Amino acid sequence: MAVGEGFSGKWVELLKETVPKLAKLSALWNPIHPVGQVFVRHTELAARALGVEVKFFEARDPAQLGSALSGIEKERAKALLVTPAPIFFSERARIVDFALHHRLPSTFLFREFAESGGLMSYGPSISDSYRRGAFYVDKILKGAKPADLPVEQPTKFELVINLNTAKQIGLMIPPNVLARANRVIR
Repeated sequence: MAVGEGFSGKWVELLKETVPKLAKLSALWNPIHPVGQVFVRHTELAARALGVEVKFFEARDPAQLGSALSGIEKERAKALLVTPAPIFFSERARIVDFALHHRLPSTFLFREFAESGGLMSYGPSISDSYRRGAFYVDKILKGAKPADLPVEQPTKFELVINLNTAKQIGLMIPPNVLARANRVIR
């Protein structure tokens, strides 16, 4: 499975389950991010399969992010999906504030977005990845050659839902979505 393949579909699916009448979705992406095109392609496929129109807004830097957010506001989308890119992570407070102000259900890859006030995140557990990294360091310190160690994909994923945000934007999280959450912020 290519990076983005599972995540993009899951983000669209979660938004559609949370907002069943969702027909129009805006997505932020960074075209210079190495796997940006993968996320765009798989988000489009997932959205099409669920009958959701998706429009992408490019942002390579903070100035372009402002223009992209203005475009999203004009588009009057009913939800926001943010593909992963360092610029979005560093600007997460700004993005989350925008989503809250415009009452947009939002989804992200990293739990820090949900912890900062985004509606939900679904992605790999970073703490689990760090633990796996420690396993590799231990092997190398015991004499293993790094080139001989297998490359691992993340195996633990987490869904984080921020109920404070849901309440703030006037959204009821369906019980079937809430039941799948690994962490609920109240």
